[in-house]
Amino acid sequence: MSVNPFAPTLTGELSRGAEEQIRAYMRGEERSPWATPDASAIRREDVARDRPTELRPAFVRDAEKIMHVPAYNRLAGKTQVFSFRENDDLARRGLHVQLVARVARDIGRALGLNGDLIEAIALGHDIGHTPFGHAGERLLNDVYHARTGKWFFHNVQSVRVLDVLYGRNVSLQTLDGIICHNGEFEKQILRTSDLADFAGFDAMVEDCRSRGDAAIEHLAPSTLEGCVVRVSDIIAYVGKDRQDAIRAGLCNENSFADGMGGAYNSWALRALISDVVEHSVGRPRIAMSEEGFAEMRRAKRENYVTIYGAPEVNGEFDRGIGELFERLYERVYDDLARGRTEAPVFRHHVRFVEQGLSHYGQHYDWEHDLDLTTVDYISSMTDDYCMAILEYLFPGAERLFPRREHF
Repeated sequence: MSVNPFAPTLTGELSRGAEEQIRAYMRGEERSPWATPDASAIRREDVARDRPTELRPAFVRDAEKIMHVPAYNRLAGKTQVFSFRENDDLARRGLHVQLVARVARDIGRALGLNGDLIEAIALGHDIGHTPFGHAGERLLNDVYHARTGKWFFHNVQSVRVLDVLYGRNVSLQTLDGIICHNGEFEKQILRTSDLADFAGFDAMVEDCRSRGDAAIEHLAPSTLEGCVVRVSDIIAYVGKDRQDAIRAGLCNENSFADGMGGAYNSWALRALISDVVEHSVGRPRIAMSEEGFAEMRRAKRENYVTIYGAPEVNGEFDRGIGELFERLYERVYDDLARGRTEAPVFRHHVRFVEQGLSHYGQHYDWEHDLDLTTVDYISSMTDDYCMAILEYLFPGAERLFPRREHF
C-alpha cells in the first residue's frame, strides 16, 4: 500500500489483540455486547406485517423497506458532486449510499455489530437529498429559510421521506441513525445518545428544523451501528470524490498535497477503516487515532478547497439558477395554495404520495404546511426532472444549464 506522508504510520495493519477479537466476531462465535439486538427494534405501529421472523429479522425488514420506496430509485438520478456532466463514470448518489453501506458493513462486521441495522441506516441516509447535490440543498434551504425561518437539511428530510411521505413504519433505531449521520460535523470519538422513544425523536427532528446547525452539530446516534455509518460516510466519499474530480478534469493526479492522486481512495479504504476498527473493537464507542482523525479531516478540508469550492463546481450554480430555484418554489407554493390540480405538483407528487400512503391506511396532510409540501416535492426531484420542470415552467431556462455532450 502507498505511504501517505501526512499519516505515515497508518499502514492498514491491525494489532495482534485486535485481530484476535475480530476473528471471534467474524466466525460468528460471539457478538459485541454493545451490538443492537433485533429484538430491541421500536416501531411507531405494532402491526403483524412488520413483526420479525427468522427469515426477515427486524432490521432486514428496514433495509428492504428502504430499497423498495421510489425515493431510493431516484438516488440514481441525483448528483453526488458534479452536475450537468455527460460522464457515466462519475458517481451518483445511488452509488454513494452503496459505498457507505459497504464501508460500514466492513467496520461493523469486524466490531461484532448488527450488520443489518448498519445496512438499513446506510441505504437510507441520503434518501431525502435534493437534486444537484449540496448545491441544490443550499439553494432549497435559502428560499425555505427566508420564507419560514426554518432550516432544510437532507438528513432531516430523509427521515421524513421514510416516516411520513411513505409511511413505512421504519424502526426508531434506523431513523435515528439516518438523521444523525451528518458528516459535516466529524468527531474523533463518537458516543451514543440515550434516545429511547419516538417522542424524543420527534422533538429532535423539530429542533433541527427550528435551530439548524445549532441542533445538527450536537446530534449523536443512539446505537454504535449509527456511529459506524456516520464515520463511514466520510471515509466513503473523501477518496471517491477525488477520483471523480480527476475524471471530470477539474484537477489531476498531482493536484493534492499528499501526492497520492486518485490512489488516495484505496489508501483511505484500507488505512482509515483499519484505524477505526483498531481503536473501537471491544469498546462501547467508535473512535479513531489522533493521526487517523487528523488525516481524515485534512483530506476532507482539501476536498473542500480543491473540489467542492472550485469555481467550476460552484460556478455551475450561478445567480441565475439560484433565482430559478426561488421562482420554482414560489410557483409550486402558489399552485398548492390555489388548488391547481392540473399542476405538476399535484399530478406528480401529491397524488403519487397519497396513493402510496393509502395502501397503509394513511393520509398525506399536504394542506397543513404548504411550505413543507413544497420542500417535499422539490427535494424529491432528480436532476433531469428538476431541469425539465424549470424549462417547462420558465421558457428560456435551458440557457442557464451548462449541458455537455458526450461527443
